[in-house]
Amino acid sequence: MSEKLGTLLATTAICMLAAACSQIPWYADPSPAGNEEPAAAPSVSAPAAQPEPVASAARIAALAQAAAAVMAAPGPTSAAVPVAPLTKPQETKDLEPPHAIDLTRPADDLWDRIRNGFAMADLESPLVGVRERWYASQPEYLKRMIERSKLYLYYIVEEVEKRGMPTEIALLPMVESAFNPMAYSRSHASGLWQFIPSTGKTFKLSQNWWADSRRDVVASTNAALDYLQALYELHGDWHLALASYNYGENGVARAIERNRAKGLPTDYLSLKMPPETRGYVPKLQALKNIISNPEAFGASFEPIPNEPYFVSVPTPSAIDIRLAATFAEMSVDELIALNPALNRPMISGPHTETLVLPADRVDAFRRNLESYDQPLTSWEPYTMKGSDSLGRLAAKHAIALSKLKLANGITSRTKVGPGFQLLLPLKGSGVGAQPLPAVFRAPVRSAPRRGGLVHIVKKGETLYGISRRYRVSTDSLLRWNHVGVLTTGQRLIIYRAPVKARKPVNPVKISSDQPKQNVVATLLTAGQQ
Repeated sequence: MSEKLGTLLATTAICMLAAACSQIPWYADPSPAGNEEPAAAPSVSAPAAQPEPVASAARIAALAQAAAAVMAAPGPTSAAVPVAPLTKPQETKDLEPPHAIDLTRPADDLWDRIRNGFAMADLESPLVGVRERWYASQPEYLKRMIERSKLYLYYIVEEVEKRGMPTEIALLPMVESAFNPMAYSRSHASGLWQFIPSTGKTFKLSQNWWADSRRDVVASTNAALDYLQALYELHGDWHLALASYNYGENGVARAIERNRAKGLPTDYLSLKMPPETRGYVPKLQALKNIISNPEAFGASFEPIPNEPYFVSVPTPSAIDIRLAATFAEMSVDELIALNPALNRPMISGPHTETLVLPADRVDAFRRNLESYDQPLTSWEPYTMKGSDSLGRLAAKHAIALSKLKLANGITSRTKVGPGFQLLLPLKGSGVGAQPLPAVFRAPVRSAPRRGGLVHIVKKGETLYGISRRYRVSTDSLLRWNHVGVLTTGQRLIIYRAPVKARKPVNPVKISSDQPKQNVVATLLTAGQQ
């Protein structure tokens, strides 16, 4: 009986030893560290549960000694092995919670939020590498595009996430317009999302004399996301949806049917489409790769606050753009950058119901608007009569004829006559002597010419000022360059009328083997752009 009791006690001690040892985690530091707690395993989601108290090395050694004593006992014994109860280490109360990445916590930097939302399948194509190298070799272009995006990107990301769409979609304006809301293509596509007139009308983007909602940041973003969602539901594939956005759903559908009829794959890379569409998704993938890992491409992105940059406020019934900017305590250019849909120097409330302002300028705008007791506009609508001419009206209202045309969107192709609606300066307002806001004006298409000079637009320069400098019309500048508004660093081609050659008194003959001397000009020739 005594022998059985001894065996039982020995077995109990061994079990206690095994139980204590089992509390040592596999990632514990093997080096002797006294009573230190092992480091917690890293987590990528919610914080892990606190680890159970771990027996110290001294306690484990005591248990081993007790087990050895029982096993070595020569004879029966009735005495129990004295084993002190396990106690909770004092250090437990000072344990720090394990480090974890909380994906539910909003990112401070908008770029991190965008990266976390990437969900499209990566496109594997040599064209991606081509576009990566191109973007990486154009740091100034990339910098300007990113700088412009800061005004609009938060709103776009917010709307993309509301719809459960991958955040790659928020980068699409980089491909479409380089985040220039005044971008205008030869196919008459306009705005950040490059809507052509017909598609814009399909998605309720109004286009009238006062404003063009294709350039409205809020309206065009919602329309573009509606369109992209519909295309994704049609194809069930984001690459095909993007191709349809660029090429048209019918064009992509025909390409899919051609491949299907031949028993070929119908994924994006397998379809026969125009070069622009075949390179469209690779551009977006290249930008995604660069934003995912800027250092690998020698790029850097300044943080963008993950908070709203702008808000919309109701527009007064009529107000000058310049006065609205004054109320908001910002420059006219900054105001137009947020309200690029405007076509006229005056905002008409019935056609532009909201004004987009920086979130930190709204209070100032409202306060200044309420305290202002003067007329809100320096312009008045006027309907031309049979005896009117633009020249006489311009002289009567103290404004240059070219400036009057520019304010009213009148080009060489505009039919002006009785019944034509105009904006004229109010008498005594002095607005005719002020520079016009750089609102959008659709350029007139013309056949390409050769031999022009290139003027690089400097900060503060206006279309009117440049036209006066080179003694050309603003219509000609718009027609030659196909631009809607000037931006700093933009290149304008200028064609000047050739000076009539005068016969030299003593002409000098130049032999065929004698090279002619090139005249060095301060402007670049068109071929050197």
